This record gives sequence, structure tokens and C-alpha cells, in this order.
Amino acid sequence: MWNYPEIFDVIVIGAGHAGCEAAHAAARMGCKTLLLTMNLDTIGKMSCNPSIGGTAKGHMVREIDALGGLMGKVADRRSIQFRMLNASKGPAVRSPRSQADKAAYALEMKLRLEKTPYLHIKQGTTESLLVEGGQIMGVGTQEGIAYRAKTVVLSSGTFMKGLIHIGMTNFSGGRAGDKAATGLSPCLESLGFRLGRLKTGTPPRIHRRSIDFSKCEEQLSDEWVSFSYDEPEPRMQQIACHITYTTPETKQIIEANLHRSPLYAGVIQGVGPRYCPSIEDKVVRFADKDRHQIFLEPEGLMTEEVYVNGISTSLPFDVQLDLIHSVTGLENAEILRSAYAIEYDYVKSDQISPTLETKLVEGLFLSGQVNGTTGYEEAAGQGMIAGINAACKALGKSPFIMRRSDSYIGVMIDDLIRFDLTEPYRMFTSRAEHRLLLRQDNADLRLRPMAYELGLITRAQYDRVIEKQKTIETEIVRLATVYKTIEGKGISMAQLISRPDWDYEKARAAYPALIADFGSDLNTQIELELKYAGYIQRQHKEVAKLEHLDVIRIPKEFDYSSIVGLRAEAKQKLGRFTPENLGSASRISGLSPSDISILMVALEKRNR
Repeated sequence: MWNYPEIFDVIVIGAGHAGCEAAHAAARMGCKTLLLTMNLDTIGKMSCNPSIGGTAKGHMVREIDALGGLMGKVADRRSIQFRMLNASKGPAVRSPRSQADKAAYALEMKLRLEKTPYLHIKQGTTESLLVEGGQIMGVGTQEGIAYRAKTVVLSSGTFMKGLIHIGMTNFSGGRAGDKAATGLSPCLESLGFRLGRLKTGTPPRIHRRSIDFSKCEEQLSDEWVSFSYDEPEPRMQQIACHITYTTPETKQIIEANLHRSPLYAGVIQGVGPRYCPSIEDKVVRFADKDRHQIFLEPEGLMTEEVYVNGISTSLPFDVQLDLIHSVTGLENAEILRSAYAIEYDYVKSDQISPTLETKLVEGLFLSGQVNGTTGYEEAAGQGMIAGINAACKALGKSPFIMRRSDSYIGVMIDDLIRFDLTEPYRMFTSRAEHRLLLRQDNADLRLRPMAYELGLITRAQYDRVIEKQKTIETEIVRLATVYKTIEGKGISMAQLISRPDWDYEKARAAYPALIADFGSDLNTQIELELKYAGYIQRQHKEVAKLEHLDVIRIPKEFDYSSIVGLRAEAKQKLGRFTPENLGSASRISGLSPSDISILMVALEKRNR
């Protein structure tokens, strides 16, 4: 194998959503970074749904942007529809979502990466990891080239031993049209990693001209929604999506052909995502429902392909045809690409640390679906953290660890390092116990100071967020001192805005001389801080209570088996997950409060 003449600080394997963010973050921090991908033409490719964001996922996209990442900016620039989900509900669950022009999104991501200083992009298929004495040294490719580096980030997506299923037919592939990566799985196993199999799927794509839109509900764009906190990106043309439904006939077709589904025939061994099930799963699990909602989502402005969201399946193509034709408005639909399921290898839980560095090989980081997650946003969030920490290690800096109280990204990583994953992990707002603090609208206030310290954003970006914070704090104090007699009582403008039947804009319209207009972003921040002050203060107190456990460090070599009184199950789980602190230990599934108390006493004895 020929040694490439240059040595890199960071090598990133794979240019999906995790790999793109990892490579960009490492390069932004000044590391000489190599992004190695099997195909330069598929950088940032949206393998499944042509959308970014959604419930909880939109929160993570805004967090990625706050940390200096690319996903939010590229989505703003190349999306053809924006919506704010749960807009009528509480602020903690409102989530931005965009429908992207799939081809334009990937090209925009590729161009921005190509323009990033310190980032080198090369085409090559990684076949092996070069490890010496438990330390990563680089990677070897199918083309016979060895690239050396101080750290490596593996972001392989669904490509590790990927197997595509359409009915009883199956064949090797990382996704439709792309070959699988066959060398990485045996390489990881030879290094001692335990691998498992997971499954995901994608629905058919159909021709726009074959849809009867008169039978469907139109869904228009919310023009004011965006992801990035920086200067607004120029918008592409905004277009409508549509909603339709399956019928009782759809259900009958699926029930009559379940024996031809590789999932129900036992051909597929991998476990699929519970909260993004195939249409077969929906029919079986929700047997009392006669119809299911389907979203018809255009794949771009320069194509007539439409993504049929909600009808993912691995049934044979002839059944897919009948199934599609049974859906309202799709009676004459023409399938351009068939649906399929894909099985792939992932690295089982408990083998990564909070930095996403592996416990077995120093300097090797994992991000994305290789860690058992599903979704572009989950992958990109991990990519950010893996790229940051790979750069920190290469530069000799302290690691960057996000806590559950910092971000949804922190919640996700904490879940990944302490759960036994039995299905692909997907983010929901319900996973975050402090979700009122982790709103999508305040990610810049939470994370941009961290990003500036890491060198991921500019001084100008940092100054803007500090000025924003000062403006909010100053105005909240001022509004509490400005009174008006209303209904015979003196009431402050802060109290008025806090009332359930009032909001900032209504109060400003009523008393323009007393309430200033700072723009919709700051106005919203001020309103939410006033309206939910009691709840926010309570959550801050809860965070403070829990954080004292995170300060109590657990040495890597700590011997749990020697702790008297600790249950055998607790000893086994602690030895397996090797938590870095008592807080992380307390969140491991299966450990009781008494286990944590005994562990705390043992740690105090050791320290004495």
C-alpha cells in the first residue's frame, strides 16, 4: 500500500450529513482535514426524505447552526418550502422544517465544503483502519493508498455491509445506486468492536404528472421560517406540498401480501425504527385504523419526482404498484423509483465516550448511523461533536462535552452512551427533560459562546449574540418598571405581556410608546422569557441540582466489582458502560438511586 506523502490532523470517512459537518468543524478549527468519500458526486446526498428539520430535529439543526455548522445555512439556501411545526402549541415543541431541492442541497453542500480552508476532499473507498498499539494511525483504501492522520472520524451511514431488500430479492448496496462498504465491518470486528444490524427503508418516488392533485389537500409554505441565525440566505422559489391518505383497499393489499414482505417473512434480521415504521408495520400495529396520512413532497424544482412520505415499504414491486394505486389521488401514479429496505452494520452501544471517541481505539471517533441513530439531523449533530473532538485531540486541547442541559445534541449523545439500543435512535422533544430551556429559538444564546471559544464562529457572530443577550436582559428589567393603569389597576408592561390573553405584539400595538420593536426574533425571546419565567427558573434549579453529580468524576480504571453492597447487575452495567462521572452513571438504564448512593460512598472513600 502506497503512503500518501502528507499527514493530516483529521481524516473523516464518509461525506453524508455526519461526515460533512465533522470535516467542516475540524477544518474551521484550523486542522488539516481530509474528507474521504466513495463518490464526490454524492457529497451531502439526501438518501431518503428531501427534507431537513421537523419535531426536535429542527431544534438540532438550529443548534448545529449556532455551533457554526453548515446544515441550517444550506437548507435555508436550497429549500423550496418552510414550515413551523406545532406552531399553535407551547414554545418548547415548536420545530422548523424545510422541504429541500434534493439535488441543489447536495451541490450547495459540496461547494461550501470545497471552499473551506484547510479541508481536502478526495474520492476513495476506505477498506481498513490503520491501528498501532491501540492508537489510530490512518486509513487504507481499496485503491491501495494509505492516508495517515492523528485522528479519524468514521461516518459510514448505511454503507457498512449494506443489503437492499425489495420483496424476496436482495443485493449488496449502501443505498440504491451505490455500492456497499464491505471492508470496514471485518476491520472493526478484528479490532474488538461488537457490531449489530439495523434496518431502515424508503418509499417509492412517483411522477408528478401522474398525480390527481384535485383529490389532495394543499400545504403551503410559512415564508418567515428559517434555520440560520446569520444573514438570511437568498430563497429559492417556494412551492406547495400535498396531503393524501391510504384507503381500506391499501390495507387489504398489504394484509394479503405480508408473506411476501422480507420483514415479516424473516429475511430481514435488522430492527427498524419504531417511530418511522414501514407501511406494513403501520397496518399490523395499528390494525384498527383504516387509513394513514401520506405527504406528497416534490424532490426539487428541476425534477418531476415526488417523494411519497409515509409509505416506506420493502414489499415486491408488483405489490408496490397496487399499493400506490390504492391511495387517494394516486390511482394512475407512475413509479419512477421503487421503495426498498436496507440492512446495515452499526457499532453497538457502550463502545463510545461522550466525545464520541471509541473506548477501544484512541483517536478513532464514530458519528451518525454507525452509532445506531436514524435521520439526517441526528447524524449531523454527532458529526459536529465528533469533528470538534477529533480536532481538539489533534491540537492537544481539552475535549468538548455537551451536557443534557446544554442542547438536544447533548441529550442524544448522553442517551447513546448509556442505553442498549434495540432499534434505530430518533430524537423527540420528549427525550429532553429540560426542553423549555432547549427551545429552537434560543440555540444561539445557548451555544454560540461555546462555538466562539472553539474557533467555529467569527468575532462578529459572537458580538451579535452577546449584544442580543444584553438587549433581552435590559428590556425585561425595563418592562418590569414601566406601568400603565389598566382596568383601574397599575400593571407593568412585563405583567401585561405575561398574561395568557396577551403577547408582545398585541401589547406593543396597544402601547407603542412604552414597548419597543426589536424585530420578531428579539420580541419573541423577550415574550417567552416573561411568560414562562416561573417554569424557566424551576428548570434552571433542577439543572443545578443534577449538575453536582456531573462534577464527581469516575476514574477509567475504577474497579466496580470491589464495591461492597452494590448489586451484581449494577456492577456489570457500570463496568460495561464505564461512565465518566456520577451524573452519567445515574442515567444508565437499570441503575437504582441506592446503587448511585453506594457508588458515591465508594468514590468518596477512594478519594480519601
